[in-house]
Amino acid sequence: MTVRAILAPYDKTGLVDLARGLHALGVEMYATGNTYRILNEAGVAIHPVSELTGFPEILDGRVKTLHPGVHGGILARRDKPEHLAQLDEHGLKPIDVIVGGLYPFQETVARGDVPLEDALEQIDIGGPTMLRAAAKNFLHVLPVVEPADYNDLLDALRSGDIPIDWRRKLAVKTFQHVATYDTIIATYLRGQEDPFPENLTIALTKKEDLRYGENPHQLGALYRQIDPRVRTPEGVVNARQLNGKALSYVNILDSDAACSAACDFDDPTIVIVKHMTPCGIASREDLAEAFAHAFAADPISAFGGIIAINRPVDETLAKAIRASKHPTSGQRLFVEIIIAPAFSPGAVELLAKSKDLRILEAPPVDMRTRAFEYRGVAGGMLVEEYDRLAVDPPEMRVLSKRQPTEAELADLRFAWKCSKHVKSNAVVIVKDRVMIGMGAGQTNRVESARLACGQAGEQARGAVSASDALIPFPDTVEVCAAAGVTAIIQTGGSIRDEDSIAICDQQGMAMVATGVRHFKH
Repeated sequence: MTVRAILAPYDKTGLVDLARGLHALGVEMYATGNTYRILNEAGVAIHPVSELTGFPEILDGRVKTLHPGVHGGILARRDKPEHLAQLDEHGLKPIDVIVGGLYPFQETVARGDVPLEDALEQIDIGGPTMLRAAAKNFLHVLPVVEPADYNDLLDALRSGDIPIDWRRKLAVKTFQHVATYDTIIATYLRGQEDPFPENLTIALTKKEDLRYGENPHQLGALYRQIDPRVRTPEGVVNARQLNGKALSYVNILDSDAACSAACDFDDPTIVIVKHMTPCGIASREDLAEAFAHAFAADPISAFGGIIAINRPVDETLAKAIRASKHPTSGQRLFVEIIIAPAFSPGAVELLAKSKDLRILEAPPVDMRTRAFEYRGVAGGMLVEEYDRLAVDPPEMRVLSKRQPTEAELADLRFAWKCSKHVKSNAVVIVKDRVMIGMGAGQTNRVESARLACGQAGEQARGAVSASDALIPFPDTVEVCAAAGVTAIIQTGGSIRDEDSIAICDQQGMAMVATGVRHFKH
């Protein structure tokens, strides 16, 4: 029985070798437009698809395979004699293999200001239709969308034994391939005008399998989102690893938290993260000095942490990191990951002396244009706009009698940004652009304040504090006042704000309201 194939991949990688292999197996091949020309010029016996349809390509190639001569041959079930009889009645031939690939819509719109007409011309119609038809009938027809499967296709046809599981795998790849393509188109056409459509799909492509998930008994993988609205690769998922072991699921979560926090600051900044929560943040023009301050804020938590820098790493900073020691054991600081937009060769050489240290060169995350966050819940997913407010809150309304000084105001803004990256309930203590104390994830705010002030210790005197949300009771302010904090920034709006303000006025403290909440659950 003659095996027939239609070859219509946009990506021509491996096409000629595949066609020659199919010809050697006696496969009767058909192709459209450019594919036909390439194979014909390569000396491969190939037929135009118009021989199947009895109709020329029309409308500038928009219609060439949308015809019963193609789809009847693909969709006919070989186990139904009446289907085969209908093919014979109408002079149609069964099609057994579809090798396809779709127009480069994603690559086209990624170029930037592409006219809508040009984008629309890259929406493939015939290709997805053929592939979906073949995948629907995978028990009898082989749909192939990846050049990586070409050799397996030839081996299967050569042996004549094509397992049902492999057929199903090809069908799954095909439907997912077309679904991803359609998602990219819908995302592009939707733009930013309709952030929460009635039906939402997300296009993801797998970057790598992970050794395990959050715990060793869980499977895990890392996927990269395909979004035509994002034209510049950014963040950990696009990082280049220069040294160290493979990243784990938890490593990636921590690295993303650290990188995102560091990139949220305009000044040169070091962020040290442990379990997705910053334990040290400092900004200085001298990065080695910034690291020293960030590390000193909580040297115990920094052990085994992630260090993110929003500037290139040089040898001076690399030496400072390697020279740091655990405060009680004296052991050299163990760091899981260092992530930055670039590393000098000398810095890499120094840091790579720790063989297991992962060094990640990651493109910066633009926190001002970051669009959406996705979080899975049982049976669904939450989608929200990313919290882009950090530098200049809509309000900087002074609630207390005393106005904050310029120095306090600068630190209050810094503290407000720090609080955005600390898990709620969050209270942070800042002095001279260094987060010296932090209370995170507590079920009440006063406990977060106690933790933050306790960590800051004597350094809290003359420092400022930030609360990521409103302060519901004055006890939080009382804890900060007792520690020596001189100014507080909070959302404002509690029915007991007046009680908190009264304590500030009694203690000579300044209090500023932002009108913005920075919950991070």
